[in-house]
Amino acid sequence: MAGCLQVITTIDTREHADAIALKLLQKQLAACVQIEGPISSSYRWNDEIKNSTWWRCIIKTTAEKYDEVERTIRSFHPYEEPEIIGFPIAAGSFTYLKWIEDSVK
Repeated sequence: MAGCLQVITTIDTREHADAIALKLLQKQLAACVQIEGPISSSYRWNDEIKNSTWWRCIIKTTAEKYDEVERTIRSFHPYEEPEIIGFPIAAGSFTYLKWIEDSVK
């Protein structure tokens, strides 16, 4: 089960977050997408300090599906360079990790 990932992205509206979640689930690229927000983010972009409100999507998928997950997020995302970060799941319940893998086949 070492091939499971948690992918994080942030997006500007709840509606966009819901659209990403639905598309990933419909395409069987994710077993689950949790949406949190709104969250506040302070960051540097184009030599300016910015503050924005975002919605965070936490996507449960596999390493094998990462590239397609990233492409799908980018197809919905309004920003030039969206946050898309994948973290390997180092440990977890065997049955939960198996559910992730079975859900994205």
